[in-house]
Amino acid sequence: MRERNHTFDFLCGICIIRMIMLHIITFCGHKNDDWWSEVMAWSFFFMCFFFFKAGYFNKTVAGNTKAFIADKAKRLLIPYVIWGLIGFAVYAFFLPFEIKRYHHPIEPMYWSHLWSTSAVWGNEPMWFLFSFFSCYVVVHLIKKIHIVKPISVFQTLIVLACPFLSYWMWTLDNPLPMSLSNVFMGVFFFNLGRVWRWIIDRVGRQVALSISIFLIALFIVLNIIWHGEYIMHANKFVGNEWAAFTNTVIILLGLSGFLIKLPLKRVPVINYIGQHSMVFFVAHYPILQFYRFTHIVFGRSIYGRIDDIIILTFFVFPLCVWLVPYVEKVPWLSGRWKKEKTKSEQQ
Repeated sequence: MRERNHTFDFLCGICIIRMIMLHIITFCGHKNDDWWSEVMAWSFFFMCFFFFKAGYFNKTVAGNTKAFIADKAKRLLIPYVIWGLIGFAVYAFFLPFEIKRYHHPIEPMYWSHLWSTSAVWGNEPMWFLFSFFSCYVVVHLIKKIHIVKPISVFQTLIVLACPFLSYWMWTLDNPLPMSLSNVFMGVFFFNLGRVWRWIIDRVGRQVALSISIFLIALFIVLNIIWHGEYIMHANKFVGNEWAAFTNTVIILLGLSGFLIKLPLKRVPVINYIGQHSMVFFVAHYPILQFYRFTHIVFGRSIYGRIDDIIILTFFVFPLCVWLVPYVEKVPWLSGRWKKEKTKSEQQ
C-alpha cells in the first residue's frame, strides 16, 4: 500500500480546521473581530489549495469523456446531492418553529437561490463539490483540444487566460449560474499543481527547498506591503487584485514545496482530519445548523457568545471523528467508490 503524503494531509487538515472555525465564529458573531480578520488575511489561500492538490496528484484527465464525467459525478455530485438534502432537511425541520415564533424564516429564502448558487440551504459549503466537479470537467475538455502536437500551445493559453476570465466574471458580478464563476480559477490552480509537481520532481531537494523558502519569505513580505485576498467560494477579489492572485500562487508553491521536501512527518489530529477531510467537510455544517436553530427556536441566540464557540469546537470535531468510519463505508455519502481502471490504464 502506497504511503500517504503527510504534507497534503497536514495542509488539508489545517484548511478544514480553519473552515469549521470560520463557520463557528461566524454563527457566534465574531467574524469581523480584529484577531479573526488577521487570521483570515494570512490564510485566505487555503480553499484554492484543494484545487492545487487535485492537480498535483492527478495522473491524467484524458480518456473517454463519458466515463470520466460519470466517475467524477459519482465521487462529487452524488455526495453533493445527498449532503445537500441532509442539510436542507435540517433547515426545513426548523422552519415551522421559526415562523411560529418570529413570523418569518431566520434566513431568507429566494427562488433565485436555486439557480444562482450551488450552496444549499442548511449546508452552504456544498458549493465546493459542485465547483470541483465542474473544474474537472473543464480541465478534461481542455485536454481534448489538440491544435499543436505533441504539446498544445492553445491548451496552455486557455489555462493562462483562466484567472483573467475569473476576474472578468467578478467585475460582471459573477453572472454564471450555480456559483460557477470560480471554476476558471480552479482550473488554473489545478494545472498549477500539475506543473509544480513536474518541476520539483526534476530538481534536487536542496534546490526545491531553497526556492520554496524564498517563496514563503516573499509571500510574508508581499502580504504585508501589497495585500490582496481571493475568496474562492464567492469568486471575490479583496484589496489589490494582482496581489490577491500573485500572493496566492506564491504561497501555494512555497508552502507545499517546503513541506514536501522536508519531508513533513505525520502530525496527530491535524493529519487525521486531513486524511478524512471529506467527512468533516460535508457533515460539520448541518451539525452547526442544528445547534444554532435549536437555540433560536427556544429564544436563545448564540450570536456574540464566546462560550458557544468553545462548546461548538469541542462538540463538532469529536462528532465528526465519530462519524468518519460510518460515512466512509457508504460510497454515496463519502464519494469513496472503488476506482475502475480505464482501458488506457490496463494496457
